[in-house]
Amino acid sequence: MLKTAHDLVEIAKQQICEVAPLEVQPLLHSSTRIIDVREPDEYAAGHLPGAINIPRGMLEFKVSGEADWQNPEQAVLLYCKTSGRAALATCSLQSLGFTQVRSMAGGFDAWQAAGLPIEKPVLPKFD
Repeated sequence: MLKTAHDLVEIAKQQICEVAPLEVQPLLHSSTRIIDVREPDEYAAGHLPGAINIPRGMLEFKVSGEADWQNPEQAVLLYCKTSGRAALATCSLQSLGFTQVRSMAGGFDAWQAAGLPIEKPVLPKFD
């Protein structure tokens, strides 16, 4: 029998550390890299303050191909909309050798529901 995407997420969540949105808030002002693994249009609609966007499909290529990602002890927090993609991404970064990787439980939806701050890009005005 084939596994579903949901099955893979459940397996990943057994292998990673998830933290609640309120536990993430102090990380915004630390050296932890906050990565939004959603698609660029989702990120543009609103994201955690200071988060960088690396879509799930490009994550392994981005972190394994750039010099500033070569510290396996760099603290990293990943999130997506509800936590599925972030769980898979966290598991993947652990497989690459990162040791300080966490995922935000409930994702961006839980962050917003908790009333925590979000950033949106400021678009230029063409008046």
